[in-house]
Amino acid sequence: MSYLGLDIGTSGCKALVFNDYGEELASAYREYPLITSKNGWVELDSEEVCTKCFEVIKEVALKTSADLVQAMGISSQGEAFTPVDKNGTILGNGMVSSDTRATGIVNEFCTDFGPKKLYSITGHTAYPMFSLFKLIWTKQNRPELWKKAAKFLCFEDLIHLKLGLDPAIGYPLAGRTMLFNVIDHRWDKQILSAIGLESDQLARPLPSGAVVGTIPARIASQLGLQIEVVVVAGGHDQTCGALGAGIVSKGMAMYATGTVECLTPAFEKPVFGDNLFKNNYCTYDFAIPGMYTTVAYSLTGGNILKWYRDEFAFREKEIAYQNRRNIYDVILDTLPLNPSRLLVLPYFTPTGTPYFDSQITGAIIGLRFNTTREEILRALLEGVAFEMRLNLSILEKSGIVIDELRAIGGGAKSKIWTQLKANVLNKPITTVSVTEAGCFGVAMLAKSAITGISTKVIVSEWVKTSQTIFPQHEFAEHYEKQFHTYLKLYPALKSIHPEQ
Repeated sequence: MSYLGLDIGTSGCKALVFNDYGEELASAYREYPLITSKNGWVELDSEEVCTKCFEVIKEVALKTSADLVQAMGISSQGEAFTPVDKNGTILGNGMVSSDTRATGIVNEFCTDFGPKKLYSITGHTAYPMFSLFKLIWTKQNRPELWKKAAKFLCFEDLIHLKLGLDPAIGYPLAGRTMLFNVIDHRWDKQILSAIGLESDQLARPLPSGAVVGTIPARIASQLGLQIEVVVVAGGHDQTCGALGAGIVSKGMAMYATGTVECLTPAFEKPVFGDNLFKNNYCTYDFAIPGMYTTVAYSLTGGNILKWYRDEFAFREKEIAYQNRRNIYDVILDTLPLNPSRLLVLPYFTPTGTPYFDSQITGAIIGLRFNTTREEILRALLEGVAFEMRLNLSILEKSGIVIDELRAIGGGAKSKIWTQLKANVLNKPITTVSVTEAGCFGVAMLAKSAITGISTKVIVSEWVKTSQTIFPQHEFAEHYEKQFHTYLKLYPALKSIHPEQ
């Protein structure tokens, strides 16, 4: 038997198939572009996303015909939703996390509803990234679409619909909408009533690993699946990735480098507190039912490397093309070993935690005529790492101590990049053998649903660590001093441009 994991990210989707022992049998990836037609608008063409998801499913299914896929799960980016009509026809694009068009709506809603009340229900502090505020924007600015929409679906549940299933949404993904009660595990009637939405316009909430349904034979055949595959609930990509990295107990956290850079620990019970509320750290369901998590993240993450690729790496593109190498591997080969003389405030997108600032912009400090492209590259990656160190320090002051970091995502494949992070954070970072941990995590949930074996047991059997990269003390000391300077950048830039 084999198990398929589908991961729907902001910049692309991937599918991986694993056998009964957690060994990778096949993988496929498709990229799709972000649509930025107006300032603050960041969308995905939901039709294209569905098409690309079906393409990667079919590709891996055809590669694994000797070991048939029995079950699958979906790991999805958070917050983005797609309106569909009563026939399941997509009516508009999905607004992704970094879309800020709902900024002006947040304060007005919270004034009426109460920010602490909203936090006590949803486990999240208000920010325009969340589905709640984008739905209000849609109602106010697209009234015809609002009336025509029979459902509003996140990408996990949208794919369920396209697979011919009654769409369901994993608890961890439902939590990212700010419409979900993370204690009672239901769509919250008070919040839905406040925006004029009915619970049947949303997908069924299910715990991660619960069976959603079985793909009908006709659709399975179209996807190259030779049997009717069972689909299980997955959830938010960060929680599924953390599970895939082997995060199953407190004191551990996943360190993911995707479009977003993110730390995801696991708790044994929900954690609420004034310091967490003040610094915008949420509490919501983990991918193991009964456990909870938070996310500490920068919305500028691996996407900063993509920006460097597009704007500066013309020579590296040619080298990659000529040598048939991955462009990011070629770029990272140019990364200087020594710390940069520059400091970067990495707010090329709105910030994530702790500031939740959608107006501040990024900055590169210390440029000279003798500054090289490569030094800028290192400074960009250092800036993101400093932002994650800031998040770690606040979590630890709030009582969430993280002793072990496990790296996943494309960035984890680069030893020099991971070494940079270990030096800046002054913490050891362990890599795992499967870096596409979102797919890995939901594949484990799929196996658990089919076999009845507990997810934690499967994690202990499947997840294998590769190497632990320790901080280099001479560089860690340098970054310790730089970090104190880094902490001054945000308030300084904010004071120069208070209107931002």
